[in-house]
Amino acid sequence: MQPINSFPPVEPSHCQVLILGSMPGKASLQATRYYAHPRNTFWPIMAELLEFCPSLDYKARLKALTDQGIGLWDVMHSCVRSSSLDADILEASIEANDFIGWFQRHPETQAIFCNGGKAWQSYRKYVQPDLPTAHRQLPVIQLPSTSPAHARQGFTEKLSSWRQLLDYLDH
Repeated sequence: MQPINSFPPVEPSHCQVLILGSMPGKASLQATRYYAHPRNTFWPIMAELLEFCPSLDYKARLKALTDQGIGLWDVMHSCVRSSSLDADILEASIEANDFIGWFQRHPETQAIFCNGGKAWQSYRKYVQPDLPTAHRQLPVIQLPSTSPAHARQGFTEKLSSWRQLLDYLDH
């Protein structure tokens, strides 16, 4: 099995919050867009929180995030995975993205929000220990996954959890 690679980060000029996934799923990789699966609730949640139309084109949705100081990336730069499921990621194949570089470019980042348990676990295991103390001590908050594979919580419940992201943004 060949390794798959994540996308470049979405970087605002002034980043207050960084949202991290684990690795894009097959639909996202094929579309070369973050959260491209039609049943993924990431964009509807962001649209509700940031008050933009969820049907905006992809470029406009990314701009809506960056205009609010939100960065978007994945914990993993590459990994081997047999499906879109995080559970199918071969742990020994994980290569983390360059977060030291991220924090050099964005030292003003105030919090890390992880989209689901695998992103949270991977960030804490593969990234956080190697960071300088100031960035290692940033809040790292696990949010419910927006993936359609995680349907235990409905949209309203996920939205309620994701609302805490607003506490870290200047309004």
